[in-house]
Amino acid sequence: MRLLSTLGALAAAAGVAPAFAADVTAKPVKQVAVIGAGAAGASTAYHLHRYAEEAGIAVNITIFERSSRVGGRTLTVNAHDNPLSPVELGASIFVRVNHILWNATDDFNLVRIDPGVDEKGLFGIWDGDSFVYTQDSESWGWWSLAKLFWKYGTAPYHVNNLVQQTVGTFLKLYEKPYFPFRSLTTRAFELDLVKVTGVTGTQFLAANKLDGPFAHDIVQAASRVNYMSNLAYIHGLGTMVSMAPEGAKSVLGGNWRIFTSMVESSKAYLNLNTTVVSIAQEEAKDTNEMISKYIIKTSNTSSAEAGKVVRQSVAFDDVVIATPWQFSDIKEEGDMIQHPIEPVPYAKLHVTLFSSPFRFSPQYFNLDPAAPVPNSVLTTLAGNDEAKPGSAGAGKAGFFSATQVKKVTNPKTSGEEYVYKIFSPEAVTSEFLSSLLGVKVPETFVRTSATDDGEDADFETIDPISWYHPAVFHPYPQKLPRVTFQDPILGRGLYYTSGIESFISTMETSALMGKNVARLIADDYLGISSTKEENVSAGLGHDREQVVLGGKQGVATDEL
Repeated sequence: MRLLSTLGALAAAAGVAPAFAADVTAKPVKQVAVIGAGAAGASTAYHLHRYAEEAGIAVNITIFERSSRVGGRTLTVNAHDNPLSPVELGASIFVRVNHILWNATDDFNLVRIDPGVDEKGLFGIWDGDSFVYTQDSESWGWWSLAKLFWKYGTAPYHVNNLVQQTVGTFLKLYEKPYFPFRSLTTRAFELDLVKVTGVTGTQFLAANKLDGPFAHDIVQAASRVNYMSNLAYIHGLGTMVSMAPEGAKSVLGGNWRIFTSMVESSKAYLNLNTTVVSIAQEEAKDTNEMISKYIIKTSNTSSAEAGKVVRQSVAFDDVVIATPWQFSDIKEEGDMIQHPIEPVPYAKLHVTLFSSPFRFSPQYFNLDPAAPVPNSVLTTLAGNDEAKPGSAGAGKAGFFSATQVKKVTNPKTSGEEYVYKIFSPEAVTSEFLSSLLGVKVPETFVRTSATDDGEDADFETIDPISWYHPAVFHPYPQKLPRVTFQDPILGRGLYYTSGIESFISTMETSALMGKNVARLIADDYLGISSTKEENVSAGLGHDREQVVLGGKQGVATDEL
């Protein structure tokens, strides 16, 4: 991390950004704390630095991240600990319309790559009994369209149009007069997106006469793999975004590189392994008015004094909470948060990576022994499955996706193997893997190379699972229908980014909220307010607070 000067390095040693500006006659330096170095936090720091430079505002940014890395839910692991075989464990792709991420890869000279598997094969959607749809990955052009239309009529065409229309409306949030926004609820009303978020995917598709087999097979498979949700338990906007992977890319070396590049470019001081314990307000007299600043206390998890709570030496003008509040364990001292943060139910997703020389078993999928098996499997509900929310919604299939993502070389055997990724509501078991691969997988996932009497046995020399990496994420809220969303402004100088996740949860939308908060902070320093503009353009006949709190006052329903 580059520091501004030797004095800056001294300030960094104290755990905060250097509190000075090049021009000592300029206005006092604004101190901004960002809690969390994921997509939202990195984007906040990056865009605030850019806005401040453009406007001549002196700003020091300090980032507190309780883990040992930048990137949040973007995480890359190396198969067999080989850096030449990286695999995305967290958020895997972004698309062309993700303007912030796409432009960042250009700005930071990051290489975009296709996220597909190393080997051509079949793609299939399985309902727990049979494959309701399969497609040869080598014929994704006219033949795939012909097959879709043969099976589902014109529904694919009309769903695609609906996706493009909905996503196009959402993209207006990037532009004036909709950007920046002090209230996401207001913007959702302005853009008429509450008609999409206020109903389930099933209801939204039915309203457009698109709730037939294509919705059940294809659209629902997309909502399950993207948001762990069946169409009856995800709102319409989440459904549409699930179907918008056109032009999908990832970054060579890992998507986290976007966010580390943002943090480096922001010139922020980065505190890794640092947990924010509490935030409190401190009143300090200015010559003109009382200015409220924030005191942050932290503990470092990697030092010799791990667990010791220390007060940061700098009082912060602004604090951005760029991590889900309900998982942060931050103590609020006093009545700091004027607009309480609503807890929302998050999904719990098990992501399992493993390497094996064995392919998926035809028998597991009720196929003939010689039949080709898809190497990328999404799932939907069986005909007699009841749609349920969250972890209970996997249905007869039992998992949401199982995909061969890469071919690698086992460093011990020099043999070629396949790396698989499984999304499931529960941890995978040896019994499940045994059935999936058609070979006995012991509970330890390690097979002995000899028989019980000590004699060599050739058929026992291959480990069915040679590398294994499980993880558990709370990657996104359950996107139940709703028409009100958490404000990004919690109080004067206090901001929150995760409210957008109930609206849409992606790397890009988290980065968008970070950019939005950065613009609000910069505008506040410049004395610019968009509140009046929002109220007029909304045309709602009442002020912003009434819109935000409408669900509680009976004006709108918060969840259906």
